[in-house]
Amino acid sequence: MRIKPLKNQEDYEKALERLDVIFDAPTDSEEGDEAEILSMMINNYENEHYPIDAPDPIEAIKIRMEEMNLKQKDLVGVIGGKSRVSEILNKKKRLTVDMIRELEGILHISASVLVSNYQLTK
Repeated sequence: MRIKPLKNQEDYEKALERLDVIFDAPTDSEEGDEAEILSMMINNYENEHYPIDAPDPIEAIKIRMEEMNLKQKDLVGVIGGKSRVSEILNKKKRLTVDMIRELEGILHISASVLVSNYQLTK
């Protein structure tokens, strides 16, 4: 096992190629250990060089609703009436602190995501 830090794109690509070869190695083997270390290094490199922005609060709500197979009507009574839910999900109105508390509990989305600023539509 010869592992070195990923300092550039070439190192990253070589690490990906090597991981592809040893990916299915048994976990209690030398190649399994190498695969685990390479995975961590690749993950760190990708987080540093290819960051993914968190979705805005409304997109996070929509994603979680889809994951939980919820419809817009399922939020009626949670964050307000039918029209208020529509206004929120269409970014016509902002989430309130009370709405954020309710959504955090029901959708299990961190309040830190829900309080993020987002652009309203006109």
